[in-house]
Amino acid sequence: MDITINWKGGLSFEGAGDSGFTQKMDAEETVGGRNGGARPMEFIALGLAGCTGMDVISILQKKKQPVADFQIKVHAERAGEHPKVFSSAVIEYLISGSGVNETAVLRAIELSAERYCPAQAMLSKAFPMRLVYKIFDEDGITVVKEGEYVQKP
Repeated sequence: MDITINWKGGLSFEGAGDSGFTQKMDAEETVGGRNGGARPMEFIALGLAGCTGMDVISILQKKKQPVADFQIKVHAERAGEHPKVFSSAVIEYLISGSGVNETAVLRAIELSAERYCPAQAMLSKAFPMRLVYKIFDEDGITVVKEGEYVQKP
């Protein structure tokens, strides 16, 4: 993988990887940025969520689960001192659909965490992650099942 970042003035950058899609990065105005793009650490968390999300939805589709909606939330805590790395994270998988099987959801999360998601494999070496899930009925409001997948040591 090759990434190129081009400076756009101030603390603004525009970058692209092998896919060719460009992304804007910037910092808050309080630290000299123009608030014109996502923060680099947000991209790391977005990459983590996207990586595991693509795995989980792909596995659930192969298992013919009736997923109507799927969302992932990542809550990442950061150290108080520089370099302000992530110190822990909770990845929350929110799945809606009538009759989504909890065992299938757990297996999809397990396969992503233990075998397929390179972002999760790499970042889990740097900080602990909790992997929690909620399965909602197709209305997206009524929680049918919820729990946590505990990663293997």
